[in-house]
Amino acid sequence: MSIRLVLSKKLIRGLLAGIVGVMLTLILWTSGLIDTWEAKSWDWRVGIMAKPGKATNNIRLILLDQNSLDWAKETNGLTWPWPREIYGAIVNFCKRNGAKAVAFDVLFTDPSSYGVEDDAAFAQVVSDFGHVALATFLSNQNANHYSPPFGDNCPSLDQWQKNAAGKIRTFTKSSIPVEELASQAAVLCNVSLHPDPDGIFRKVDLLSIFDDKVLPSLGLGVFLAANPGATLEFSPRFLKVGEQKIPIDANGDTILRYRGPSGTHKIYSAAAVLQSEIQILNGEQPNIRDPNAFKDKYVMFGFSAPGLYDLRPSPISGVYPGVEIYATLLDNFLSGDFMRQLPTSVTVTLLISLALICAVSVTYLSSVSSSIIAIAVFISFPVFLSFGAYRQGFWLPLVVQEIAIVVTIGLVLVINFATEGRQKRFIKNAFKHFLSPAVIEQLIVHPERLKLGGERRVLSIFFSDLQSFTSISENLEPEPLIELLNEYLTAMTDIIHEEGGTIDKYEGDAIIAFWNAPLEISDHAVKAVRAALRCQARLAEMRPAFRKRIGTDMHMRIGINTGSAVVGNLGSHTRFDYTVIGDAVNLAARLEGANKQFGTFTMISQSTYDLIQKNFKTRELARLTVVGRNEPVTVYEPMMPADYETRKEIFNTFNRGLDFFYKGDMEHGGKVFAEIQAHDPAAEAYAKKCKTFLSKELKNWHGDWVMKTK
Repeated sequence: MSIRLVLSKKLIRGLLAGIVGVMLTLILWTSGLIDTWEAKSWDWRVGIMAKPGKATNNIRLILLDQNSLDWAKETNGLTWPWPREIYGAIVNFCKRNGAKAVAFDVLFTDPSSYGVEDDAAFAQVVSDFGHVALATFLSNQNANHYSPPFGDNCPSLDQWQKNAAGKIRTFTKSSIPVEELASQAAVLCNVSLHPDPDGIFRKVDLLSIFDDKVLPSLGLGVFLAANPGATLEFSPRFLKVGEQKIPIDANGDTILRYRGPSGTHKIYSAAAVLQSEIQILNGEQPNIRDPNAFKDKYVMFGFSAPGLYDLRPSPISGVYPGVEIYATLLDNFLSGDFMRQLPTSVTVTLLISLALICAVSVTYLSSVSSSIIAIAVFISFPVFLSFGAYRQGFWLPLVVQEIAIVVTIGLVLVINFATEGRQKRFIKNAFKHFLSPAVIEQLIVHPERLKLGGERRVLSIFFSDLQSFTSISENLEPEPLIELLNEYLTAMTDIIHEEGGTIDKYEGDAIIAFWNAPLEISDHAVKAVRAALRCQARLAEMRPAFRKRIGTDMHMRIGINTGSAVVGNLGSHTRFDYTVIGDAVNLAARLEGANKQFGTFTMISQSTYDLIQKNFKTRELARLTVVGRNEPVTVYEPMMPADYETRKEIFNTFNRGLDFFYKGDMEHGGKVFAEIQAHDPAAEAYAKKCKTFLSKELKNWHGDWVMKTK
C-alpha cells in the first residue's frame, strides 16, 4: 500500500470523525442538553474577567443591611417594616448632596402601617426631588391585580408598537406602589427579574409591557428619571436610549457584564445615610463627610439583610443583592460595554473548523507524546478563544467547542484503534493528563460517555438552615465560629448519611441533601423525613452545650419536598460536582424559609406527605403559595409519635381553626386559634392572619396562605 494511499485514508477517516463529532455536538447544543454547562462556563469566565467599568464610580448603592435594622430597632425602637418617612429622609439626603436620581428596589404596594400621613409625606419628598424611580412587580401568575394610575411616568406603546412586537414581555398582573407614591414617581420600573433555568441571573429584560404601558427595568429607569427627555427606539438587534445602543436578544434581554463581587459599586448602609441626614438637620458634622460622595451620582436603594430575601445568585456569587443586578445594568449602559451574543452562524463555522482541523491533526500523529501535546493544545484553544471573545464583548459558547473537540478526539482514537489495532494503553496515556482515571476507564469501554450529562429522577430534597445564624456569627471570632459550624455540620451530616442521603453542598450553615440518587432508594421520602426529625432531636441534645458557648439557643429550620429533578455531574471535564437542579429543588428551599411564617422548624410538601403519612404523625399547616409558583401546595409539620401524643389536644384545636380559615370564617377561626396561641406559634400566626382579614372583603377565597417574600 502506497504512502499516498495511507495518507489519503487517514485524511478521510479524520474528516469523517470531525464531521460526526460536529453533528453529535450540534445535536446536543440545539437540544439544550448542554445549556446548563454552557452557563456555568460563562460564570467561570465572568468570575475571572469581571472588572470595574468607566462608569462604575458614577453609581452609589444604599443597602438596608442587618446592621441598619439593628440600629433602627435599638436606637429608635423601629421594627420592620420601617415608616416611609425614613425613605423620605434618604431621598432628602441624596437631593441635598447633588444626586442625579434615586431608585428604590422596594415594593411600596401596601399603605403604610404608620398611616396615610406617612405615605403622603414620602410622596411629597418624591415629588419635590422629581427624579425618583419606584418599583413595580409585574407577573403573569395568579397574584393580586391592581389597576395602576399610570400617567406620564410610564410611556405608552404608540409609535413603538410595531417595532416592539415580540421583543418586550407582556404581563397581565401588577403590584404597584400606593397611588400617592405612584403618581409622584418620575418613572415606574419593573423589578420582576427572570433568571436563567438554573436560577442564575445573567440577563435582564430592559422593558416590560402592562396595560399598554412600557415599564423599564430599574437599572434603566433610574437613568430615565435623571434624563426625562431621553428617547427610546427599537431596532431588530438593539434598544436605543438617547444615542446609546443596548444589544438585545430574541427575547428583548441583554447580557450583563458583571463588574465584580458585591461591593464593587460603592455601598453606604442605610443607617449611615440616615444618621448623616439627622446630624445635618441638627447642625452637626455628618458621618458621611465627603461632599462629593453622591454628587452627580445615580443612587439605588435595596436590601442586603438576609431576612429581607433580596439576595440572588449571580455568575459572581451565589449570594448577591438584587439591587446590584440593576446597578450592573445601569453601569453597562453608562459605560457602553454590554455583552453581545455571538451570531450562531459564526459559532457553527468556528465549531466545524476546529473539529476538522483537530480530527485531521490527531489522525496523522503517530507518537503518543505528540498526540498528547496536540490534544492538550486543541482542548485549551477554545478556552483562550472564549476569553478573548469576552474581552471583545462577546459571549462565545465554550462548552460546545470543548465537547466538539473531545468527541472528535474520542472518535479519532476509536477509529485509529479499530483500524490500526492500537492498544488500550495508548488511550490511557493520551488522556491521563486531563481526565480522571474513572472517566478514562469508561472511555475505554464506551468512549461516547466522555460527554457530561445528567438524568431526571424523583428525589426527596432536604434544605436546612440555622435560625438567626447571622447574629450568632457576628458575635463569634472566626476560629470558634468555624469550630462550632464543623461540630454542628458533622453531627447533621452523619445522620443524613446514616439514612442513605447524599450531601449536595454546604452553604455556610445551610445543608442541601437529597435521597434516591445516585443509588435508588424505594423509601427515600421516609428516610428523608426521618433524617430531618433525627437532626432536630440531635440538635436539641447539643443545644445546652452550644448555649454555654454562644449565649443563645440554636434552632434549625428544615424544608423537604419530593419531586422530579435533574441530578448529575456538574463541573469541568476533569472534576465534577454531583448535584441537583429543578423546580422541585426550589420548592424545598422555599419550604425551609416558610417555617418562619408559622414558627415551625420542619415542613414537608404534599408530595412528601403522600409517601410518609403511614410512617409519621403530621399536622396540616397550610395551603401555601410560595414566591415563584402559581398553584398552592399543602404543607405539613411531621413529628415523632411521642411528640404528637403530648400535644394532641392542641393539634385538634388547631385543625378546627384551620377548617374555619379555609372556609373564610375569620371571626370563628381567629377565636379558635387564640385559644392555643400561647402554646403554638403556628396558631399565633393564624390568629394574627385572621385578625388582618376581618376588615377585608374576601373575594374568590380558597384558603391559601400567600407568601410575598422568599
